[in-house]
Amino acid sequence: MKDKSKLYGWSVVFASWLALFCLFGYRATFSILKVPMSADMGWSQAEVTLGYSFMMMFYAIFAFLCGMILDKWGTKPVYFLGAIFGAAGFYVTSYATNLYFYYASYGVLAGIATGMLWVSSTISVRKWFVGKNYAKMFGIAFMGAPMSQVIMSLFVKESLAGAQGDAWRSAMQLLGLLTLACLLVAAALAKRNPEDYGMTASGEMPSPAGAAKEYVWGIKEAFSTYPIWCVILTFLTSMLAEFLVWTQMVSYWTSDLGISLNKATNLYVTIGVVGIFSMPIMGIIADKVVQASKCESQGRKRMLIFGPLTGAAACALLLFQTATSMALGVVACFIFAVYWAVVPGGVVGYTGAVYGRKTLGKIWGLATLIVMGIGPFIGPLIGGYLKDASGSYTYSILFALGSFIVSLMLASTLPLSAEPATSVAEAPATEA
Repeated sequence: MKDKSKLYGWSVVFASWLALFCLFGYRATFSILKVPMSADMGWSQAEVTLGYSFMMMFYAIFAFLCGMILDKWGTKPVYFLGAIFGAAGFYVTSYATNLYFYYASYGVLAGIATGMLWVSSTISVRKWFVGKNYAKMFGIAFMGAPMSQVIMSLFVKESLAGAQGDAWRSAMQLLGLLTLACLLVAAALAKRNPEDYGMTASGEMPSPAGAAKEYVWGIKEAFSTYPIWCVILTFLTSMLAEFLVWTQMVSYWTSDLGISLNKATNLYVTIGVVGIFSMPIMGIIADKVVQASKCESQGRKRMLIFGPLTGAAACALLLFQTATSMALGVVACFIFAVYWAVVPGGVVGYTGAVYGRKTLGKIWGLATLIVMGIGPFIGPLIGGYLKDASGSYTYSILFALGSFIVSLMLASTLPLSAEPATSVAEAPATEA
């Protein structure tokens, strides 16, 4: 049974790797595809980008609905539906002839797919791996994201190299077929919850004093406690900064520092290349921190303080960078890759440590609806506004720096457990 449990666990991790590869394929290829789409169809950049905004809106909505499915039926049906909608998001969009068709295909279909993929991949790993084993296994699964940023970006770039007119259509069709194949494999590999096979999650650790070890939380009850709102705000403020940086960094280098677009693009890809290695390495480090802590939630809290700190440090380096100090930009990208490896998985790990695994899909699905419905939209919007108001991207980077610091401060107040409304236990511990 132990060998079978290990095999099932690795199967879940690889399925999540494929899901994250496809999810970040959408994010990685959009910035490349939008340029030829705009030129071919005569759409403005704002009109094309609105399709991405619609995708993120439906992403947030279906992240919550997906969480409701996960706790009861597991990830297999979610990945299967993600394969259909994910492939359709690319393939149907390739036939777009007007903006409304584009918004319906890319915005809605891709939004449904991506919302399903994020929650299902993160929650499935958390349900199979906890305590001292979670971050390492999630780090391996999360490697699919930077791999996608590098591989799929280069694939689309080469597909469009020297091409004219509607070459973006054939590129999207190939991306659709690749997405379909990857997610069908993920659906085949996916497993239900460990308990459904008479197994237990790997890596269990002691719970903090005051925690209800086997308590089954309801959504309303969980969202009436401080820890869930604190971790949501910790994640949200980091997401505001992260998405602002992702969308403004290349422009900051080219516009404010005068670095060529080719050099700036190569510098940006460094984040993805480093991320391939930082994901599992930081996962191992996070699990070591957990093992050195008195309970899992304390270890996850410490990493959630460290994560935004790295984001703030990277922003500070960008502010000191000049056109001739490319080394600072490289170091900043390296640190951003470390941040990326810590926070997205860390917030899920902390939430699972506090509220358990049985209803984690519902709880984290609603949390994702809140965070991803606000952060990815507001962050780039603030960055664009500050650029228009000041004429420089410097203030956008300063805002991101401040947002990371707020995230760090919020993380420092995360409790180590949550007290159910029906419990008469002592108040949860709050020490770091």
